Amino acid sequence: MGAYDAAGVSIAKGEAVVQRLREAVESTGTTGFGVFAGLYPLDERRFLAASTDSVGTKLIVARERGRLGACGADLAAHCINDVLTTGADPLFVLDYVAANVIDAEQVAELVEGMAEVCRAAGCMLLGGETAELPGIYRDEELDFAGTCVGVVDRDRLIDGSRVEAGDVVLGFPSAGVHANGFTLVRRLLEQDDYEGDDLLAPTRLYLQDVRALRERADVRALAHVTGGGVLGNIARVFPDGVGAEIDWDSWRRPPVFEWLARHVDEEELRRVFNLGIGYLAVVPPGTDGLVVGRVVAE
Repeated sequence: MGAYDAAGVSIAKGEAVVQRLREAVESTGTTGFGVFAGLYPLDERRFLAASTDSVGTKLIVARERGRLGACGADLAAHCINDVLTTGADPLFVLDYVAANVIDAEQVAELVEGMAEVCRAAGCMLLGGETAELPGIYRDEELDFAGTCVGVVDRDRLIDGSRVEAGDVVLGFPSAGVHANGFTLVRRLLEQDDYEGDDLLAPTRLYLQDVRALRERADVRALAHVTGGGVLGNIARVFPDGVGAEIDWDSWRRPPVFEWLARHVDEEELRRVFNLGIGYLAVVPPGTDGLVVGRVVAE
């Protein structure tokens, strides 16, 4: 059992129900199950792209340290980054806040953090839902989830289908842990405190990075490095027959991962955390950027 399983989160258990979920989802006519954002054919020219996620247990640490506003930025950036993997431009974001008892100040901090990122992305924060659910949530704790919807022309769609052996994998730096792995982080904080800013730094918004890259390169796939790490997430956008070889020494890890490495072995670090690379792009060889790996035949 790994440290993440011992902390109460089983990646293997989640994988065990994937086939049942796939069958249910695809029975409605959906394709591309398991990618970062779903696609809906809006008309003959365009797709809508949509993704839903939450901040997770990072909220517990952020609330205790007075950093809830950062979690609002986390959620907006996370959802927009997921939609961005299709090549879509974000249109709007919706949010959902739930707690045993709603604290209006906390909700305001979260929404203000979201609004800041939405302004930077040029998308609207339409609103959402705030719910008091005593009996479901513990005292003082809250949940925060959101949905982003974007639009992409069919001829601008990025779906990974053109990825081939010999392509290179570019990496974009993360701000730190972002919003995944905090069930394990919380357990470690009980043993060894960490005060660095990169622990709770909000998820980076990669919209401008991707737009700039598309202006100068043929981008064949995009992946958001969330739960599952670098290899687990790049695999989600690859066609059959290819895989990635990552050069784990090609970038410098933020200090928070040095702290984590004192408690977690390397294999699990790679499986759970982004380790300093928050977004990946697959492009032809010779493209300028931070090359962190290459595509190989399997």
